[in-house]
Amino acid sequence: MLGWVLAAVAAFSIGLAKGGLSMVGTISVPLLALVMSPVQAAGILLPVYVVSDIGGLIAFRRDFDARVLRTLVPGAIAGIGLGWATAHHVDDAQVGLIVGLIGLAFALNALIRKPLDNSARPPRWGVGSLWGTISGYTSFVSHSGGAPYQVYAQPLRMSPMTYAGTTTIFFAICNAVKLIPYAMLGQLSAHNLSMAAVLMLPGVLGVLVGLRLVRRMSPRIFYVFITWALMLVSAKLIWDGL
Repeated sequence: MLGWVLAAVAAFSIGLAKGGLSMVGTISVPLLALVMSPVQAAGILLPVYVVSDIGGLIAFRRDFDARVLRTLVPGAIAGIGLGWATAHHVDDAQVGLIVGLIGLAFALNALIRKPLDNSARPPRWGVGSLWGTISGYTSFVSHSGGAPYQVYAQPLRMSPMTYAGTTTIFFAICNAVKLIPYAMLGQLSAHNLSMAAVLMLPGVLGVLVGLRLVRRMSPRIFYVFITWALMLVSAKLIWDGL
């Protein structure tokens, strides 16, 4: 029973992320990993991500920055390929520890530093490719690509709706690409797919709730929220890695 409760909460958090509260979805695999292996948790939740992506794509079809996506997507696909190639040689906890340290450092810097300049940084190919690759790799390993993505995307200072839409489209592309290697690695088994089918309802519900919340947030509150969310998720990843 506990397993299904945690699974439903994990699916709902995925929906919230696709509805615009992007960092919330990062807790999905750690939650479900409390009652099963992280590999099985990732396999069960990937179809939920894909279905929730559809709702997010419909909601944010006009709210995204194509320039940001162009700088991120090629690196993300390369990162997913790297994750596939090294799937049998990497410890999930080690990857989570590295991602957690990066995310925590960024969040603390964002909270502590003095606001010298509120102007937006322009999207850049080099930096976008680097963080896109890291995001794609960690997304493949444990659906935890949000922290590296955040490090690149937050300083661009997109509006909340544009940020949410760009994030949704980016990870929708990543999740669609991941279906192929996940299937080849046997993570989309009949058992995992049957569980995922049940979890799609709380996932879609989460999209609707997340969309209503993000439409009502001011930019300042939005960025404070995602910075604290990044810090909390990063601390959880560090704890698990240690």
